[in-house]
Amino acid sequence: MDKEHQRVELDPPSSTQPVSEQAAPPEKPEVRRADDGEVQDRVIELLEMVAGRADDYDTKLVRELITAALKLIPDGRHTGELKLMTAAMKELRYAYRVFGEYADSHKVTIFGSARTPEDHPDYRAAVEFSKLMAQAGWMSITGAGDGIMKAGHEGPGREASFGVAIHLPFETTANEYIDGDDKLINFRYFFTRKLMFLSQAEAVVCFPGGFGTLDETFETLTLVQTGKASIVPIVLIDGDRDGENGSYWEGFERYVQQQLAARGWISPEDFNLYYKARDAKDAVDHIERFYRNYHSSRYVRDDLVIRINHRLRDEDVELLNEEFGVLVKTGKITQRDAYKQERDHLTLPRIAFTHTRHKYGLVRRLIDRINEFEAADA
Repeated sequence: MDKEHQRVELDPPSSTQPVSEQAAPPEKPEVRRADDGEVQDRVIELLEMVAGRADDYDTKLVRELITAALKLIPDGRHTGELKLMTAAMKELRYAYRVFGEYADSHKVTIFGSARTPEDHPDYRAAVEFSKLMAQAGWMSITGAGDGIMKAGHEGPGREASFGVAIHLPFETTANEYIDGDDKLINFRYFFTRKLMFLSQAEAVVCFPGGFGTLDETFETLTLVQTGKASIVPIVLIDGDRDGENGSYWEGFERYVQQQLAARGWISPEDFNLYYKARDAKDAVDHIERFYRNYHSSRYVRDDLVIRINHRLRDEDVELLNEEFGVLVKTGKITQRDAYKQERDHLTLPRIAFTHTRHKYGLVRRLIDRINEFEAADA
């Protein structure tokens, strides 16, 4: 049986086909179309040769991928574009293969500056945090460089570390804890690297850093805020809380409050998307609380399905309706078994409702509330 990943896609597409291709120029008539019947028959033959089958959903997706690739030359794509798409696909395939060998392990992504000295309080806090997570059975993913990235590997050691490196003209050397390891993956593109950072993590922890760290922090918040990524704990932590300029993340939050929230550019519930930890132990405790009962979530059409490890009492489900009814488009929040469209974690109970597709910060609070209740059989 295939391994069941806890980290699942929140809103998997029902089809990989674009909604409309009207804006694109027509395919050239003097060449055979890639979706021509005879061409598709050849593609099916190839899939049967390589995979031994061509009629299930997974091979159908690969067939669509091959078809899209075949269209690139008639489309007139130039060499630079072809190189980008080819390299990106190869990078993703290889990265998924590496992470796939550790599918059962929980993973936390750690962001932070590559320039943090080893004697800095932030560095020591990152070592302590990643060590505590390893003791709890988690693996750490960092950018494989120095500073906070190195600290995130020093704590758990090589065996429990992944390196997701990027080719840059500076700061490119992998740190000693991950250099030469099979779990070190080198990327050419930031977008493929970011995808692996977030697609493989069940928690994201951000230490102080520069433009890159803030970019990663804001992108993580944006993806969760807009429902484009599954909700995970996003924890902000720094070791220099009493430094000359105060806490790095307190300054971050003042900016967010004064320049974003006060202008109405984010909503009040968006502050639920992240947690400012007091120290490394508090950060670990927060992540473990998040998974006290919550397991994972996804959409089935417009229904948000929250998988939980233990059923809730009926009266607690009613409390969820009273407190979070604004999230419900039609009907009410219910407790149920798996939908027939689901393919994984079928034995787990579900909390489900037709979602408005808004207020993901409030959905984050809903998960906290679910974790606060005792299990029905407690």
